[in-house]
Amino acid sequence: MAVGAMAKLRSAKQIFCARLKGARRRAGMSQKELGIAAGLDRFVASTRINRYEVGVHDPDAETAGRLALALDVPLAYLFAEDDRQARLLLAFAALTRDEQDAVLAALEKAAAAGVVKD
Repeated sequence: MAVGAMAKLRSAKQIFCARLKGARRRAGMSQKELGIAAGLDRFVASTRINRYEVGVHDPDAETAGRLALALDVPLAYLFAEDDRQARLLLAFAALTRDEQDAVLAALEKAAAAGVVKD
């Protein structure tokens, strides 16, 4: 089974947990640092992030957004089902607005021409 197919078998919660933990590690942040940066109380920040990463608790949409902002990743990245999609979201977010427009136009053109397939 392909890696992308395996990712689709995971639940949305498992995907979120794994992406949150991975993004935090790539950012070089501790659980406490991330929690504080996302606006959580410093006394519970580490525990709360740990609970999100292991799936004991789920952040509400606003908290998930603050986590993404603190990690400098698009919110959609934390929920991306496929690793290629996740990489695309990160790469796209790193581009300037003009570069994003150019990439989007090229993708839309390729899709309309039938070049882009599963």
